[in-house]
Amino acid sequence: MTDVEAARLQMIEQQVRAWDVLDPRVLAALAAVRREQFVPKAYAGLAFADTAIPLGFGAHMLAPKVEGRILQALAPEPDDAALEIGTGSGFFAACLAAMAGRVRSLEIQPVLADQARAALDAAGIAGIAVDTADAFAVTPEPVYDAVAITASLPVYDPRFEGWLRPGGRLFVVVGSAPAMEARLVTKVTAQAVRHDSLFETVIEPLRGARAPDPFKF
Repeated sequence: MTDVEAARLQMIEQQVRAWDVLDPRVLAALAAVRREQFVPKAYAGLAFADTAIPLGFGAHMLAPKVEGRILQALAPEPDDAALEIGTGSGFFAACLAAMAGRVRSLEIQPVLADQARAALDAAGIAGIAVDTADAFAVTPEPVYDAVAITASLPVYDPRFEGWLRPGGRLFVVVGSAPAMEARLVTKVTAQAVRHDSLFETVIEPLRGARAPDPFKF
């Protein structure tokens, strides 16, 4: 076993599994996608570390255990259509593609979108549409089975439920530092949704997301 493969296995066993990510399909996806190919060269030594990695433009590559929890919560199936909001490095989109049927990813920053496309191409991963777009400017259609927002919403915005078809699942982190709540929002029917609290974390806000109303005295 090479040093890189040993580090990947350690990441999965000591970080991801330790955070109650036990779905074998999720673990297989994290093992199959070469994370080191998506990390900026300046942070190559942190490819398998239990930390968020800066990508520039205020964006970060999520810690492996968080990515594992998102994938496990969404549980994408091979026939599912999946959407990611916030492409970043392209790694999470690649993991989604290892589990879902079709993947679309939106990235507002053109440089990051270009870098993600290049990384996916270099890794030989096809079937992912990376669009340079502002999620708040896109008209939602209920065509997705799984939607992952990889940045936070200081205030929950129900517009993103509009991307889901009945039975679809949305992962979102809501709130402000130091305590944010990760949620799974399930579209039970065309008119009804269910919110389930998953865990606490802190990630940067989605660009353009509404800020909380200031306190009024």
